[in-house]
Amino acid sequence: MQQQLAQGVGELGCAISLEQQHQMIAYLILLDKWNRTHNLTAIRESQKMVTHHLLDSLSIISYLKGDAILDVGTGGGVPGIPLAIACPEKSFVLVDSHGKKTRFLKHAVQTLGLLNVEVHHSRVEQLSQTHTFDVIMARAVSTLKNLLQWTQSLLKEDGRWVLMKGAYPEEELQSVVLPCQTIPIEVPGLDAQRHIVMIKLAG
Repeated sequence: MQQQLAQGVGELGCAISLEQQHQMIAYLILLDKWNRTHNLTAIRESQKMVTHHLLDSLSIISYLKGDAILDVGTGGGVPGIPLAIACPEKSFVLVDSHGKKTRFLKHAVQTLGLLNVEVHHSRVEQLSQTHTFDVIMARAVSTLKNLLQWTQSLLKEDGRWVLMKGAYPEEELQSVVLPCQTIPIEVPGLDAQRHIVMIKLAG
């Protein structure tokens, strides 16, 4: 796993230290351990965990502008945990409505010593609006229309959504009236389409 991650990080051009890579592998080991009894992810093979969880997450790192990041429907911590390890100077809030997943996340955050991560067991639309975010991100969570509706009040005026999709989401994009850009992404070792939909508030 370590060699595969190092090679993928190099291909992505990410400035990820060896210590951070070790921390990411430790996260995968924790995820695999909990997954045996809690069914946190359908991906169980170690090679696929590196590509689908770590490298897929790291592929959006250059789009995280600002210091406050919200990960909606984070599940087992993707993309939030790998990105929090890679960007210790940024603060991350991870939200999921499933208790077994947030219990794992709190354990992982404590075990890995991630001081820049908060975990909330909640639906995102019930999240307190006292904090707003520079970036709101999500992977494989609902439709673009729903995500914008649920989270618009949580985004700073000059913030952006960075939403991870597989195939080009042509039908979903028809419902988006805000300024948006769809960017194809190459993930090392992943033989599947990946796109980022980046959306900003009008004006």
